[in-house]
Amino acid sequence: MKIERLTENKIRVLINPSDFNIENLSPKAFIAEALADNLLLADILKKAEYEVGFNTDGCKLLIESFSSTENIVVFTITKYSQKVEKKKLTVKRKSPMPITSNAIFKFNNFEDFCLLCEQINQINSFNIKKLSKNIVLYLYNDTYFLLVKNINVCHNSIKPLYFLITEFATPLPTASTFESKLLEHGKVIIKNNAILTGINYFAH
Repeated sequence: MKIERLTENKIRVLINPSDFNIENLSPKAFIAEALADNLLLADILKKAEYEVGFNTDGCKLLIESFSSTENIVVFTITKYSQKVEKKKLTVKRKSPMPITSNAIFKFNNFEDFCLLCEQINQINSFNIKKLSKNIVLYLYNDTYFLLVKNINVCHNSIKPLYFLITEFATPLPTASTFESKLLEHGKVIIKNNAILTGINYFAH
């Protein structure tokens, strides 16, 4: 098991199921087992505190998980104190942006994109396939950008979706101008429908 400290409040844990003598479980089954078994999760958190000083006492945890092509299980664990949670609830919503057929959103980091996918996954009314089929996540100048094209501006969920995205990302007012830079110089991280792919890999 390998533990990496990403930020003060976030770690990444890479696990081979054989590390816990559970070689007969598939990575997907191991993820379900780890999230359901408090002792297994406690063991992971105990090792994280010992190795990288990641103390989660009195904190709420956001746990994201997926398995790699090498059957390595990856957990991203973020801790939130009660003080942070209260502050989070008082944040004012951003002003609504105009609904256009194409849009670009800028994320501060990849984790914010994963959190967006997590939130969308919890809202059953969003049909991402009908909203737009061309949603691509790019990396450009060490920054993540979500390019959304051919948006169905008449769909009744488009405004709520835009409001939700702007909780995690910043819309670019000059989307059409910046698009050419992404296409020419950006690196495609997730193609086709990036949000659906993000939900499949990072939401639970």
